[in-house]
Amino acid sequence: MRLGIFGHRAYEGIPEIVAMVLREAPRLAMDVRVERSLMDVAPGSEELTEPGQVDALVSLGGDGTLLRAARFLNGADVPVLGVNLGRLGYLTSCSAREFQRVLPKLAKGNYATELRMVLEATTGLADAPTGVLMRAMNDVVVHKGGFARVLRMRLFVNDEEIGVLAADGVVICTPTGSTAYSMSAGGPIVEPTVESILLTPIAPHTLAIRPLVLRPDTKIVVQPEDAPEEVLVTVDGQVGASLGRGHALTLRRAEHPVRIVRFPGTTFVGRLRRKLGWGGLADRDG
Repeated sequence: MRLGIFGHRAYEGIPEIVAMVLREAPRLAMDVRVERSLMDVAPGSEELTEPGQVDALVSLGGDGTLLRAARFLNGADVPVLGVNLGRLGYLTSCSAREFQRVLPKLAKGNYATELRMVLEATTGLADAPTGVLMRAMNDVVVHKGGFARVLRMRLFVNDEEIGVLAADGVVICTPTGSTAYSMSAGGPIVEPTVESILLTPIAPHTLAIRPLVLRPDTKIVVQPEDAPEEVLVTVDGQVGASLGRGHALTLRRAEHPVRIVRFPGTTFVGRLRRKLGWGGLADRDG
């Protein structure tokens, strides 16, 4: 197996975990490559520069690291195993203390995968989206940045106008992202393998505008009106772009999903119960 490793250096234990993988690699017949930020803790390893170099990808960190790894794959059919070194780690597959035990299962292919839908967002004119192309496994947020004023946005679903939303912004997300910003803004939780697109207003200024759950083949266009000089677009909470006057954001399902590694005994309901603290305190380490 050709194994790639992504990692967030801010987390403790990264050097030890990378050293463990390199130590076990010969026994498990793995060829390991690491991203540039980990080269100093992986002596002798080659740098991971493109998805075609690997058969599987390990993400060391939290949900943000896994989302960054998914964007790196850019549609490549490579499974991702997330190792939680942070707090919530809702998308991850195992904890740091479990990783050494499940690594041989990954090497031998003894795992299942969940296909996670991805959104494709394009900026440009409303009738000609030719600008920045971005992929989001969680969500795309249109917001007003630091401006202390209401943002007015004209919303279209499959070229049919919904109306003008007056709010602090809007979250357009996948089912995977339904437990992130959308949930905090009052959106529903959707089982992550049920393909759909969610549209959740952020602090809307009218009770008539409610969150929507739409078909996965829906095209959504968000066109700011009477906006400040620029409106911000944030993808998975990490990267983004801006919309100038007269421009819009077009969103639709991307052609290629992301494959998340899962092992027996992990279920959607079980993760909800542990990670969101239903019935008790949230488990932020498992």
